[in-house]
Amino acid sequence: MDPEILIEEAFRMRRFSYTPYSGFKVGAALATEGGRIFTGCNIENSSFSPTVCAERTAFFKAVSEGETEFEAIAIVGGPEGAKEFDYCPPCGVCRQVMTEFCEPDKFKIILAKSVDEYKIYSLAELMPESFTKKKMK
Repeated sequence: MDPEILIEEAFRMRRFSYTPYSGFKVGAALATEGGRIFTGCNIENSSFSPTVCAERTAFFKAVSEGETEFEAIAIVGGPEGAKEFDYCPPCGVCRQVMTEFCEPDKFKIILAKSVDEYKIYSLAELMPESFTKKKMK
């Protein structure tokens, strides 16, 4: 999957973020092995614990439609009204969700400041020594 396409979709989704408390808007675009793209944005809640990240929104949308094999995810985020962006890595909970469905050495995490400026990591790089379903056996 072309990283730039995923980054553009992630920036598009960022516009839909519901962040009345933090003002920190995140968008994500998740590519399946079959070439489909599922998107997500972060959605806050006044009691905070029910808040869901953009990455998990995209994963849960995909899984709820029968997709469980993934290639890459692009993540963009920053304060509301930001003109420039920094890299926005996934939180630990999102990384754990990724380990449930993705091969750590194959799955790519694209962190972008813009469509032209981004870094690509493997899940293994961002989540070393993760707790996986293999450890449940």
